Amino acid sequence: MEAGRPLVMAVKDPTVVERTNLLNMAKLSIKGLIESALSFGRTLDSDYPPLQQFFVVMEHCLKHGLKVKKSFLGFNKTIWGPLEIVEKLCPEAEEIAASVRDLPGLKTPLGRARAWLRLALMQKKMADYLRCLIIHRDLLSEFYEYHALMMEEEGAVIVGLLVGLNVIDANLCVKGEDLDSLVGVIDFSMYLKNEDEDLASEERNGQIAAILDQKNYIEELNRQLNGTISNLHARVDSLEKSNTKLVEELAIAKNNIIKFQEENHQLRNENTLILRKTQHHLEATKVDIDAELQTYKHSRQGLDEMYNEARRQLREETQLRQDVENELMVQVSMKQEIELAMKLLEKDIHEKQDTLIGLREQLEDVKAINIEMYQKLQVSEDSMKQKNVIIDRLEEKTNQITATMKQLEERLQKSEKAHQAALKEEKKFKQESLSKSESLQKKISQKEKQLAELETDLKIEKEWRQAVQDDLQKERETVTQLRTETQQINGLKNEFLKVQDENKQMRTICHEQEQALQDLANKLSESKLKIEDIKEANKALQGQVWLQDKEASHCKLCEKEFSLSRRKHHCRNCGEIFCNSCSDNELPLPSSPKPVRVCDTCHALLLQRCSSHLA
Repeated sequence: MEAGRPLVMAVKDPTVVERTNLLNMAKLSIKGLIESALSFGRTLDSDYPPLQQFFVVMEHCLKHGLKVKKSFLGFNKTIWGPLEIVEKLCPEAEEIAASVRDLPGLKTPLGRARAWLRLALMQKKMADYLRCLIIHRDLLSEFYEYHALMMEEEGAVIVGLLVGLNVIDANLCVKGEDLDSLVGVIDFSMYLKNEDEDLASEERNGQIAAILDQKNYIEELNRQLNGTISNLHARVDSLEKSNTKLVEELAIAKNNIIKFQEENHQLRNENTLILRKTQHHLEATKVDIDAELQTYKHSRQGLDEMYNEARRQLREETQLRQDVENELMVQVSMKQEIELAMKLLEKDIHEKQDTLIGLREQLEDVKAINIEMYQKLQVSEDSMKQKNVIIDRLEEKTNQITATMKQLEERLQKSEKAHQAALKEEKKFKQESLSKSESLQKKISQKEKQLAELETDLKIEKEWRQAVQDDLQKERETVTQLRTETQQINGLKNEFLKVQDENKQMRTICHEQEQALQDLANKLSESKLKIEDIKEANKALQGQVWLQDKEASHCKLCEKEFSLSRRKHHCRNCGEIFCNSCSDNELPLPSSPKPVRVCDTCHALLLQRCSSHLA
């Protein structure tokens, strides 16, 4: 050593030491497990000590550098979290994860992780699953520290060593074991051996492995040959049976085809007869429609005659009104409006046929209005008579008042003369005459006031009388309009009754034709069902398509994936592969008289067919 240079002790990182130790332990456990399994020469169970030690070492490797996660109960540190991610990265691991979650005895995440490792070893895919996990280090960083074994190169080395475990066959019962409370302690006594023994055991293990490989290869060949021979025998037997059945079914199918041809011929004949009947019915309906058109034309002529009579009556009434009331211009305008309305009515006859139902209601309203108007007319005539009497009385009173006024004027003149004479002759009676004149003046003023009141009353009465006359005139006009409308409505009623009869006849004809069409549809549906039966018989004669197990990974009906718990089942009718819940039905088929497994769709179809045949 050179002088002056200080001594520097090489201090190793404790995490690196832990990783190397765990890697060496994993190498020893995997190597010992493979050697012991090859020397054992049988499938390994859960009680095999090297296998138990392997799982303990793997558990320690996966636990190295785990991050502590907070939870409600405190701090949690488990390997189930990273193993659960494998399900997302590798779809083949979904089955293992689902079966681990469904195990009833497991309560802790550590127990689920141990069960997952055992199932992955049984599937011989532990190396593949852990390789997928190591590739995605960004996901692993959520669960492991940066210096953990799974984050470094040692993890990749262990995954490479795990590929050698695919040689081992293991049959582990996960349900019976208490995986939650197992204590993972590494037993180092298994790996402490002499070098001579190791060399001898290596040579021996190599020879045994070669012999076992040859033995397994020969056994596999024998199994495959036996399986192919048995399959060929079974196929020959089934082909002979199916050949005999096909010959019988061919004869039956030929007879059925002949019957169906005869039935088809009968149906065609019936169809031609029904078509002829419908043509006859259509011709008869055309003749009826022509007759109805002629009757409608005759009814139109009657309506024109009624219209002419109404016009004549209108002229007579207008002449009467000219004599009675002196209001020619109003009557002429009303006449022009009525003529225009009649022309519009002639044009809108077809439109009013649609509104007949509304006109009925209007008729009832018009009748009620007629009654009310008639009552009002009587009341107004009575009131007119009363008012005429009152006016006559008022005229008499006015005449009397004018007479009294004249008398008073004459008296005034006389009194003035007498007053002048009295002034000249007698001054004594001056005061008396003055008082008399004042009283007379008061009486005159009172009479004048009464005259003014009577004049105002007369004006009001005249105005009221004029309004009553206008109302009477309007009511008479409305009555004439209503009479014309009632005449038109009566004519329309008759036409509506005729149209109703025609509608009833057409409905009966349509009902008969619909019944005939329904019978045709029923016969056609029966023939379709028979044709489907013939098609299925032809399919059976041509040979049923039997789907292979390898071709189906999901149930055809519910589309759920097949697994260890969800087994595959063939439908004996269609040959497709279903799960147990979608093919839990049994029915006898033409190929087998005994009831056999059938899917839900075939079960419903066969039951429908049986019910149609029975009907």
